[in-house]
Amino acid sequence: MRASDIIIKKRGTTLTKPQQLTREEISFIINGYTNGEIPDYQMSALMMAIYFNGLTFEETGYLTDCMLHSGDVIDLHGKEASGLRGPFVDKHSTGGVGDKISLPLAPIVASLGVQIPMMSGRGLGHTGGTLDKLESIEGYNVNLDAENFEKLIAGDGYAMIGQTKNVAPADKKMYALRDVTGTVESVPLITSSILSKKVAEGSDALVFDVKYGLGAFMKRIEDAELLATFLVKTSQAMGKKACALLTNMDTPLGYKVGNYLEIEKTLECLQGKGPADVMELTYELGARMAVFGGKAETVSEGIELCRAKVESGEALKKFLQNVDSQGGDSAKLLSQQGKRRSVHHAQLKAAQDGYLMIDAYKTGLACISLGVGRTKTTDSVDADSGIIYTKKQGDYVHKGDLILDYYAKDEQALEKSYTEIESTVTYSADEVKNNRLILKEIK
Repeated sequence: MRASDIIIKKRGTTLTKPQQLTREEISFIINGYTNGEIPDYQMSALMMAIYFNGLTFEETGYLTDCMLHSGDVIDLHGKEASGLRGPFVDKHSTGGVGDKISLPLAPIVASLGVQIPMMSGRGLGHTGGTLDKLESIEGYNVNLDAENFEKLIAGDGYAMIGQTKNVAPADKKMYALRDVTGTVESVPLITSSILSKKVAEGSDALVFDVKYGLGAFMKRIEDAELLATFLVKTSQAMGKKACALLTNMDTPLGYKVGNYLEIEKTLECLQGKGPADVMELTYELGARMAVFGGKAETVSEGIELCRAKVESGEALKKFLQNVDSQGGDSAKLLSQQGKRRSVHHAQLKAAQDGYLMIDAYKTGLACISLGVGRTKTTDSVDADSGIIYTKKQGDYVHKGDLILDYYAKDEQALEKSYTEIESTVTYSADEVKNNRLILKEIK
């Protein structure tokens, strides 16, 4: 078997159409590339062929399976004696601004008795990262080994960790190559990148939140729907239960954007004081996780069960339990609520009368300047920078009304970010109608 023949098979020739690759051919390429026997230039050629000619759901499943088995795979099954009973259900978002959904979602669903192995990522570019938010809790440890990860799932019902260096090493190499070869947007390659990590954590079922709109990776609904379909169908081809919600990301979710600020908003959600958009999406995703976890028969029943866990205080108790279990101090966290703010602070007031529009993408970029996010993986982030809105998209404002408070990592960042902060909002003489938050479900 030769890499060049596999490349030609997927590329096609003037006489033959591109053909479907076998599991053996894909395994040969992935294993060879991971161990260094197949060079970057041949993998680049194959990925470009995939970019133009695509992969079937079956091929994408083969690719994902080979990528996840290129490194460590966590097996949670057959360990009932240690408290790991399953089924194990997780959620994945394609990223947004103010998208703190995983933080209240995990304890709500875990309080129903569903076990959640959640491997999350860091923010890059304009989108936030769950790990960065969690690490704004002093002492919180996301770098757990497999043994402690399993213990927390068994004991608390969920755990939140980052990808270790031994999880899906093929994905790390391939992603770096995609970034410099113009193949990042390939839906099958995106799918295999996401799933190789999510399946490696041990999940039996996956619920996807696939964003579209200004602040999303996929701007167009059609592109987001294609990605959602690939994620769901490939997961199913790998023997996992799966569904996806297409959700709007034109404007930031909730009233707070930042690392600690989104932890604070999580507390508010679990205390029954969460904003309507955040709670709607949290309950809809949680309901589907409850169905996959065998705790609800229908989505509507799942929503009511999730709502009841918030109202009873059980979900908040579960979150605080996890904070303590992963090295944080829940009592200190509660004592900081509403008080912890960067001293480098300014406000944005309305420049004119009109209906307010808030651009999620521009907001995400402004937050990088404040210190919330990073432009490259080696950048550090600031826990206490961010934005607190007093107005939301669609609200009517008068000139001089307070729109938002913003907080920066230092005085220089505060001064430099003003123009960017100002650019995030525009005004309309006509009433602004927000798009539906949840467009449709793919299953």
